[in-house]
Amino acid sequence: MSVKIDGEELSIQDLHDVARNYEKVELAENCIEKIKESRGVVEEKLEGDEDIYGINTGFGDLANVKIEKEKMKALQENLVRSHASGVGDPLDEEVVRATMLLRANTLAKGYSGVRLKVIERLLELLNSEVHPVIPSKGSVGASGDLAPLAHMSLVLIGEGEAEFSGKKMSGEEVLDRAGFKPLTLKAKEGLALLNGTQVMTAIGALALHDGRQLLKAAQIASGMSLEALRGTDAVFDDRIHESRPHPGQKKCARNLKKITADSEIIDSHKDCDRVQDPYTLRCMPQVYGAAEDAFDYLEKVLTIEMNSATDNPLVFPNGDVISGGNFHGQPIALAMDFFASAISEIGDISERTTDKLMYREESGLPRFLTEESGLNSGFMIAQYTAASLVSENKVLSHPASVDSIPTSAGQEDHVSMGSISARHAREILKNVQKTVSIELLAAAEGLEYHDLSPGEGVMVAYDFIRERVEPLDGDRSLHEDIEKMSDLIKSGKIVEKVESEIGSLE
Repeated sequence: MSVKIDGEELSIQDLHDVARNYEKVELAENCIEKIKESRGVVEEKLEGDEDIYGINTGFGDLANVKIEKEKMKALQENLVRSHASGVGDPLDEEVVRATMLLRANTLAKGYSGVRLKVIERLLELLNSEVHPVIPSKGSVGASGDLAPLAHMSLVLIGEGEAEFSGKKMSGEEVLDRAGFKPLTLKAKEGLALLNGTQVMTAIGALALHDGRQLLKAAQIASGMSLEALRGTDAVFDDRIHESRPHPGQKKCARNLKKITADSEIIDSHKDCDRVQDPYTLRCMPQVYGAAEDAFDYLEKVLTIEMNSATDNPLVFPNGDVISGGNFHGQPIALAMDFFASAISEIGDISERTTDKLMYREESGLPRFLTEESGLNSGFMIAQYTAASLVSENKVLSHPASVDSIPTSAGQEDHVSMGSISARHAREILKNVQKTVSIELLAAAEGLEYHDLSPGEGVMVAYDFIRERVEPLDGDRSLHEDIEKMSDLIKSGKIVEKVESEIGSLE
């Protein structure tokens, strides 16, 4: 199997398969003629005297500088070299692979004026698992992700650095070992490779894929906590959610109802004297449902962006070459800031639910979920860790998109900060994976003190956890247990196990 790209129908699942599962990528035949026509327009324009940005002029504030025809090659290669000025830790391999895929896909639309050979070479490197070393910082999100995409593009011309066969080497060496010669860039091609939002979009698409797994895991954890805390499932009643019919809220209520179905624990206290549960238990569908709706919005934005022409100028079949602003990352920046807030809220409610499990007065369970509390601290500090992570997320979720700083001598006077939004959202996601891991462990521990059986989905999750993590028998370091649970969330295995027994969660 392989993923075919034509600039029109790439999905987030396709991106996941290429970035993480190393699926091969092919260029669809139906886009080849469009690519050639677009290049033909550029070649035709080169024969005239018209000044066309990026083809025979400088860049940014230097757009009014005319470049002589014999210096076109140097112009494009100088552009790539000069813009490769990023800093910071390299992007993860999966992000690099996703970026290469997205850049090839946008060029395949046929509005960029590059030769077919440029797209084919990008795909050849991707399929050969040649991964450019791309520093993570340096993009302000307009004109797109210039600095990181320049580092990617350096390798095509035999410069920069890349990883291949588990080793980091120079661009020249990696091309030689992989069996390729350096590409000679022609007019417009350097600019077409650099101008776009592919880095922020790559980070965002992978984060969304993981966020959906995390949201399901969080609902499983919430179902376990509800039972450990002897909460009511009345709050999942369909009539409540039909009266306020947000799609995500309705989905999450159905999920939680399914996870806790046929619970002896819940049945045993239906007629108790507690009037209402705390918000953390009562408002799970409303909080998780709002996150679900935010994810749906982000998926819509990302899918459009993944299949868009985002460079400048755009080359149209009728011969028009038009400068515009499709490189501007604002759609992604705003959506990723929204996603960051949604993910943060998943962590917030998860940590508060974990906290409820710590108090005997709230839970009816031993203090800090341990016998002989005082001698043992149990889950006390694990809850501190969760509190630390959600507090860090409050800082990280400050919207990067509300900031802007002029660049290129004021020519680029409003920028999106989209790559910063995306990187922050991804860091928040990692923190919340740990936060939910702590809730899963604490809820499983709470269930140890119940004699009756929980709901079917809760029981499956409990057994799955207990196969990998033993109950507390006196204090021990919980670090490895938290890491183990976090890996099970990231891999989707805990969700997969529960779904295999009770059916798919929405």
